[in-house]
Amino acid sequence: MDELRRHGSVRVRELAELLGVSELTIRRDISALAAQNLLTKVHGGATLPTELAPVARRRTAASPRFTIGMVVPSLDYYWPPIVGGARSAAAALGVALQLRGSSYDWAEDRRQIIRLIEAQQVQGLLLAPNLEGADVGEMIDWIAKLPVPVILVERQPPRWTPTQHQVEWVRSDHALGVELAVRHLHAQGHRSLALLLSKGSPTSAHLAAGWLLVCKDLGISPDLVIRESVNMDQPRHRDIVAHVLHRCRSAGTTALVVHSDPDAMAVAQYCAEQGIAIPNQLAIVAYDDEIAHLVEPAL
Repeated sequence: MDELRRHGSVRVRELAELLGVSELTIRRDISALAAQNLLTKVHGGATLPTELAPVARRRTAASPRFTIGMVVPSLDYYWPPIVGGARSAAAALGVALQLRGSSYDWAEDRRQIIRLIEAQQVQGLLLAPNLEGADVGEMIDWIAKLPVPVILVERQPPRWTPTQHQVEWVRSDHALGVELAVRHLHAQGHRSLALLLSKGSPTSAHLAAGWLLVCKDLGISPDLVIRESVNMDQPRHRDIVAHVLHRCRSAGTTALVVHSDPDAMAVAQYCAEQGIAIPNQLAIVAYDDEIAHLVEPAL
């Protein structure tokens, strides 16, 4: 709690090192303190609730509350820790955060944004809109002309244009993420790798770019990039997985980087059914690391 009060948020790994205990112990402690409403659990750590943040109390007592609206396309997978990070930063600054859940649909994004603007209760927006489709330019232009400042989160406009209205953005370095995965597999002795990308994901383009760079740097072939969604919600997903693995076998692939976790789980489950040993016959790295540890063997 002392660390939380000092920093506003803590990470499990860092606390375990600081206190000389296991990460499991820290997670149990966080759960116990969360049950007492003394902190808020987020992925990989905890944040201090707004009402307990001393900096927030001091600032809001002296001045009107500044409010930021945040619209995210999902409250699953890696979005909770992103929201948690925004809440932690807001609490430390005495800022209120109004969260709105949307979907990967621009019409729904726009409805939620208009609701926040028309309520006249927000002085800024954090947005994660769907930037796929031919009308993305029109979409960015509409966002840029909103009457409050906007920052895109986990999104990047497809190109910079010298217009009067520019939109700031911040996102994870996905190219570096895939580079770390490939370098890990290369260090394990793998020289024939493949990349399996989810269709329609805004992350895919960044992964593909990072893949090309790291493969060139390591002197390995970047040719086997497969764009197929193979998670278990997809119709005939077993047939798609079988086709992916057939392509890997034909190319002599020994390691596979899969985006995202549900797709990696589907591949791992099919491998188990077919007697393909992981990692001895096929090494798999899941990109996102939100639920990959639930697979057997853990990814």
